[in-house]
Amino acid sequence: MTLRIARTAFKNIARNKRRSILSGAAIAVAAMSIVILFAFIGGMSKDMENNLRSYYTGDVNIRNVDYEEYERFNPVHLTVNIDDAESAISNTEGINAWVPRTTFGTSIYIDGTNHAAVGVGADFEREAGYIDLEEIVKAGRLPEAGKNEMIMGTVLAENLHFSIGDKVTIMTMTASRGTNAMTLEITGLAAFPVAALNSNNLWIPLDRVQHLLQTPEAAQQIMIETAEGYNRSKVAENISAALTAAGTPGDVNDMENMSLMFGMLKLADMIYNVIAAFFFILGSTVIINTTMMVIFERMREIGTLSALGMHGKELVRLFLLEGAFISAVGAAAGVVLGIIITLYLGRVGIDFTDAMQGVDMEISAMMYPVLSIPKTIFVYFYSVIIACLATLVPSRKASRIQPVEALRYI
Repeated sequence: MTLRIARTAFKNIARNKRRSILSGAAIAVAAMSIVILFAFIGGMSKDMENNLRSYYTGDVNIRNVDYEEYERFNPVHLTVNIDDAESAISNTEGINAWVPRTTFGTSIYIDGTNHAAVGVGADFEREAGYIDLEEIVKAGRLPEAGKNEMIMGTVLAENLHFSIGDKVTIMTMTASRGTNAMTLEITGLAAFPVAALNSNNLWIPLDRVQHLLQTPEAAQQIMIETAEGYNRSKVAENISAALTAAGTPGDVNDMENMSLMFGMLKLADMIYNVIAAFFFILGSTVIINTTMMVIFERMREIGTLSALGMHGKELVRLFLLEGAFISAVGAAAGVVLGIIITLYLGRVGIDFTDAMQGVDMEISAMMYPVLSIPKTIFVYFYSVIIACLATLVPSRKASRIQPVEALRYI
């Protein structure tokens, strides 16, 4: 009996190819859109986490024990001794690389006018093992230690009409709360992946920043990259214990416990999931609406089948199988197309440079969608199940209509 109904379902699909193709295409478009959406959201989350790790916190972060309490004041005097940190790090397993950095607010002095910027003191030799700064510098070269040189974000340089070779005077507050200034030569223009860094960052050799801020042998933070397979929290605990044992305690946290930054990442994930849920529901309505419309348009056919002796349950089963066959093919086509588009965009990227101008978020201007196999499989079965369930309500209703009444539909 089931085999006979299945054959009838196939014949019905083949008999009205246009209707079947339109129904399958609607399901395919919905499935494809959801696959791409999930990939886009996954790419945004991964990108934000990578940027937080590379430019803001690291997997594990060491700061002065009092820094978090006064963080809103950007206390450049609350620093970490680099030698003490290095000693603790060298005695801890699971560390790939580490870099000292100092971030400070500064003003660029141009013809009697000050322009706000953010200075970053970095050990460029160590940075080579942490992030690929050579790739980020699009013109010129990296600064050399011991020299009054810097690289500047491309957008900031464009806005202030600077180019390579120009000399720029910056002013800032020192660790003793005084004011100091330094003239630096621009040796390179950097295209950072984060739009906010492009529009306000100056990267300067750490030793020159130490001289400028009067913080010798110290940095604002030590950013650590953990080795694959090691638990970040455990590594942070071990470093903290080593610092305490050496009599130089520090505020050591893994990325998850850097409250502001990782909290933003979690909030972003929640927002992205809400957006995904909205489009998921929207895609479901397309599938449901298309499937139900197909059933209601076939009332005369239902009446004819009833008059020929097909019972209510058999009618429901017939349309359920039709919906299953069409949705299985349509969802498969949509998922495959979504995978192809995602893999292509994941290789070439999506350029949001113009859209991200002025947006202060840790999201790169170039976005690379990330395909999630479990979510893709879920989308396929979800699309098929939704389409099948959508046939139940109209087909059950239609199966209870008397043949004479059903035949009145035009």
